[in-house]
Amino acid sequence: MINQNADLSEVCQHFDVSRETLEKLELYSNALLKWNPTINLVSKSTLDAAAVRHFADSMQLWQYRKEFGTWVDIGSGAGFPGMVLAIIASDQAPESAFHFVESDARKSAFLRNVSRETGVKVKVHTQRIEDFDAVEADIVSARALAPLGDLLSLSKTFLKKDGICLYLKGQNCEHEVGGASRFWTFEAEQFASETDVNGTVLRVRDIERVRT
Repeated sequence: MINQNADLSEVCQHFDVSRETLEKLELYSNALLKWNPTINLVSKSTLDAAAVRHFADSMQLWQYRKEFGTWVDIGSGAGFPGMVLAIIASDQAPESAFHFVESDARKSAFLRNVSRETGVKVKVHTQRIEDFDAVEADIVSARALAPLGDLLSLSKTFLKKDGICLYLKGQNCEHEVGGASRFWTFEAEQFASETDVNGTVLRVRDIERVRT
């Protein structure tokens, strides 16, 4: 478990990312502080602990990835986890492509601004997830977006057959897995969160709708 008082530098040391990645994450963090009062990207109460609450929480997904060319982050909001992972990938998987799906135009503008400031190329799609069909994804990620059954329905439409989903879930993860199993078959692996004692990283593959 990461020290809840860790700063961004300590978080980056924990996950063993480069100095260049830290510098880009610092630019991102500064942009978050600048934009948040205007468009409420994250809860104001979480800003003092953003290094762990938002950045480290997102970074932990990187270790559960598979080999990928295209990563789609849905309901991207302020860019957690997608933008954090795109910044890591810019150093460790520079040929990969990241797509963010966010229906809020102001949040999309923030994501594009972070992309410009950090020099990390991403594609931001300002549209509803239900309407997204621009690419086929090797990996789909989401954080605090919807119950698992709904996430599977949203992700399945553009996930490659051998793709995986990485979802950051809370204390109700086990209940959500059970509920989703009524309508879907899938392989799910649960990993303890490194930032939240009640949190879970859920890795899902082989998603198929139950036939009735």
